[in-house]
Amino acid sequence: MMKYKGYLGSVDYSDEDSVLFGKVEFIRDLISFEGKDVDSLKRAFEEAVDDYLQACQQRGIEPQKPFKGNFNVRTGPDLHRRIATFAAQKKSNLNKVVVDALEGHLSKAGWLSTKAKENISNNQKDSKPRIEH
Repeated sequence: MMKYKGYLGSVDYSDEDSVLFGKVEFIRDLISFEGKDVDSLKRAFEEAVDDYLQACQQRGIEPQKPFKGNFNVRTGPDLHRRIATFAAQKKSNLNKVVVDALEGHLSKAGWLSTKAKENISNNQKDSKPRIEH
């Protein structure tokens, strides 16, 4: 995925057309782009995002943004009851329990949060090598 101004663009290849192409992901509006090589694809992606933002501004509408920070999860009644009970026993809330569970699952899979990556980076900068004799 390519990143630009908070937007993510997919990268695909059409063997039939000998072209790289993609679209801006995680928004409802369709913004597509293509290029003959990686550099032209990246330029096309950035131009497509800039054109989209300019068109929204000209129309006086708010551009869609990916990842607003909330989504619905369908758990089924039993899991919903267990999560709510767990949250109550821990003097927490449903949202915090679900966020913590998702963070834990992603961390175990090697997908650290941006904050965790920053902490690791800062700790590595602050730490000095120890020489032991």
